[in-house]
Amino acid sequence: MSRGGTIREVERKILSHLHGRRSRIYLTQIHAQILRHNLHQSNHILSHFTSVCGSLRKMDYANLIFLQTHHPNILLYNSMIKGYSLSPPFHTSLNLFSTMKKHGIWPDEFTFAPVLKSCSNLSDVKFGQTVHSQIVSLGFHCFSGIRVGVVEMYTNCGLLKDAKKVFDEMRHRDAIIWNLMIHGYCKTGNIDMGYNLFKQMEEKNIVTWNTMLSSLSKTNRKFEAIKLFQEMRENGIEPDEATIVTMLPLCARLGEDKIGQCLHSYTKSTKLYQNHVPICNSLIDFYCKRGNLETAFTIFNEIPSKNIVSWNTMISGLAFNGNGEKGLSLFDEMIKNGINPNESTFVGVLTCCVHSGLIERGRELFTSMVENHNIEPKLEHYGCMVDLLGRGGFVKESYDLVKSMSMKPNAVLWGALLSSCCNFGEVEVAEVAVKELINLEPWNSGNYVLLSNLYAEKGKWDEVEKVRVLMMESKVEKTAGKSIIR
Repeated sequence: MSRGGTIREVERKILSHLHGRRSRIYLTQIHAQILRHNLHQSNHILSHFTSVCGSLRKMDYANLIFLQTHHPNILLYNSMIKGYSLSPPFHTSLNLFSTMKKHGIWPDEFTFAPVLKSCSNLSDVKFGQTVHSQIVSLGFHCFSGIRVGVVEMYTNCGLLKDAKKVFDEMRHRDAIIWNLMIHGYCKTGNIDMGYNLFKQMEEKNIVTWNTMLSSLSKTNRKFEAIKLFQEMRENGIEPDEATIVTMLPLCARLGEDKIGQCLHSYTKSTKLYQNHVPICNSLIDFYCKRGNLETAFTIFNEIPSKNIVSWNTMISGLAFNGNGEKGLSLFDEMIKNGINPNESTFVGVLTCCVHSGLIERGRELFTSMVENHNIEPKLEHYGCMVDLLGRGGFVKESYDLVKSMSMKPNAVLWGALLSSCCNFGEVEVAEVAVKELINLEPWNSGNYVLLSNLYAEKGKWDEVEKVRVLMMESKVEKTAGKSIIR
């Protein structure tokens, strides 16, 4: 065999190992083979090697090899640029693009897509616009993959007019480009424009439907989302994991029990129920919010590998349904199983304490957050404690807790404190709470009314009059009472 044939055979073996299933394990050995056969300056071999490094998120290794290359060509630069576009830091991809041009190496049709991807990830619209200009001047704007990159870059950067201009110039638009435009409009809050494009699209895929369903469900157009889901099913489109996780919370909020139960049956029939923990968590949440704790618990117990969200959802569901003691028992079981609680866990268990009036347990849990689990309390945790202590008549302790907070209390906390003051006649603390609430919610007449009623119960009629005067001066009107009796 000739020497050329021998080199080609070695190259084939190296490439075979590089693109094999176990390249992650043998990457350094493959590199050793490249050095042994004096292929460390072969742009062809190194472009494949750095490409594999990129897919394995080992760009530091790829960069060490790249820096030792004497004459990198466009093939190797493209491989490096693409590798850096796959994971942070994305700016390195842009730096390489600039360096390449300084060395007189001009981009080809494979260079621009990863560069645009990096601009998109970095929201670097200025660099992206410069790249777009180069694409047009070099005549690469006709390549479909590059146009998709341009549209994605503009939509991610919020420049929908620029994205739409490129979109309109395209003769052949596939589902990817339609979905990018629809998602771009919905992401920037222009749901109507996104919906119009959705209706114009002839061949919608599941990603298209999910984008629109998710966008509608996050706004005040939830009933439109339900209607659209029904339309999707009528068109024979099968839901996937994303569809189900979007629709179940919506069904819970709108009381669409039939659709929620149908989704549950569908997940069972398609094995999604067994293999997708987020779907099980969504089902638990759905049944808890619909008051069906028995079914929620059945699903919870059937999850083979529960995650922290599974435990949190079930605990919060029990709290939501006033079954706080069972929620706390579940929390104890979770700790015994070695699951570390997070911030959401403590919101759930403290809410359990509120609904069950377990003041001492609430105090213990609140203290253990910091001391045992190194979790700093957030507003939600303080809110639970203020509510718990206030309901139990420990108004001054509740007020002291509010004063001790490192963050500024919000209207919810002061409102809970004011409510407990009214229930237990704590006028002095109530006055402080109302002043804070007036600063935070000057338009809310309910805060004035609560204080006025408290003064009236104490027979402090002069103070009642002062509250009324303050309301008039602040131009706050008491909301008229309503009755369903006619």
